[in-house]
Amino acid sequence: MNINILTIFPEMFSFLDYGLVGQSISSGNVRINCLDIRQKSINKHRQVDSKPYGGGEGMLMMAEPLANTLKEIPKNDRGLVINFSPQGSKLDQKKVQKLSNEKNLTFVCGRYEGIDQRFIDKYVDEEISLGDFILNGGEAAALCTIDAIIRVIPGTIGNNNSLKNDTFSNGLLKGHAYTRPEIFEDMTVPDVLLSGNHNEIKEWRAKNSLIQTYLRRPELLNNVKLTNKQKKLLEELLTKDIL
Repeated sequence: MNINILTIFPEMFSFLDYGLVGQSISSGNVRINCLDIRQKSINKHRQVDSKPYGGGEGMLMMAEPLANTLKEIPKNDRGLVINFSPQGSKLDQKKVQKLSNEKNLTFVCGRYEGIDQRFIDKYVDEEISLGDFILNGGEAAALCTIDAIIRVIPGTIGNNNSLKNDTFSNGLLKGHAYTRPEIFEDMTVPDVLLSGNHNEIKEWRAKNSLIQTYLRRPELLNNVKLTNKQKKLLEELLTKDIL
């Protein structure tokens, strides 16, 4: 995969040099192409923003530097051009998986009060939001999105079961997990996890995943097609008032 990034802070993307994501990039599994928008600024002061027409607070990123930066990328290497904006659709794991299948992606990292709408109308294919909150710029959103995408690209994670059992992989939360020591500040590990009975452990994890999803993110259940066994389990838990 080739990922292009348009930003005025290319140094922020050094974050991608670390961990499994960094290893995936170093191995050639993913190529990161960071372009500095200021290199296409309109004057010697490297200006890429200006006051909005009609007045108002703040500054806007101008269309020209953005367009000229984008044109540095050959059309065949651009792929989907994505801008991060509160107006965009919310990013979720399903979308991450879909984006991971693209050969090329281009992320636009806006700053200030936003971007001249004409650039968006002409060059942006899609807008994405990380959630109902405001960031200082698109770089943090791009980092999160790229990290999530690279994580699911084959060759990044050694054990594919980690991806299959991740939170949101099946629409549910993953549930509780434990490691050594067996006793931590008078708190113990559930007995079933120490039993060595793989079927019982698998059943406990499935049940715990369902419970935690119901307790913490019940709205997720509206978008999940539960199996008959899961439906029965949830009804049983509710009836017995275990939750």
